[in-house]
Amino acid sequence: MSKKIKYTDEPIGDVEIVKDFLPPPEALVFREEGVKVTLALSKKSVDFFKHQAQAHHSQYQRMIRNLLDAYVDRHNAASSPKPPRKQTVKGGSAKSSVAKTH
Repeated sequence: MSKKIKYTDEPIGDVEIVKDFLPPPEALVFREEGVKVTLALSKKSVDFFKHQAQAHHSQYQRMIRNLLDAYVDRHNAASSPKPPRKQTVKGGSAKSSVAKTH
């Protein structure tokens, strides 16, 4: 990298001005509200996360928090409302699982 770059005064070509799309700096420092809890974990779990955090230059508590958040996100996505399913009863006809009220 000791070779210097030589710039010329040649034309650049067609230039297009792009609208600024980056978020403002204050939007980049968002931190979700936290709630402090006391939780007893097994020694093997804590040792695992400490080892992984050290290997990835992170904090083990942050890794545990991210794991729990990912679990919640996955569980919430899986339990989203679904349309009622039709059940097949003996004889091959379809029956709606929605109860009728008379």
